[in-house]
Amino acid sequence: MAEKKDKKKSNKKKKEPTLNDIMKMEIAEELGLTDKVEKLGWGGLTAKETGRIGGLMTAKKKKRKK
Repeated sequence: MAEKKDKKKSNKKKKEPTLNDIMKMEIAEELGLTDKVEKLGWGGLTAKETGRIGGLMTAKKKKRKK
């Protein structure tokens, strides 16, 4: 059974990062959260940290539109 699980993992395609994913990672880097994201994933961030990233993403998107 362990062999089947290994095969499934190797068949998964890695998701191509979108522009939003790239921006999110850049902002996390600016806030010093990259280590935490790499260790725990995006779900490991607090609501405050996630909200801060979302707010900065929104501000950058608005700025780009102008």
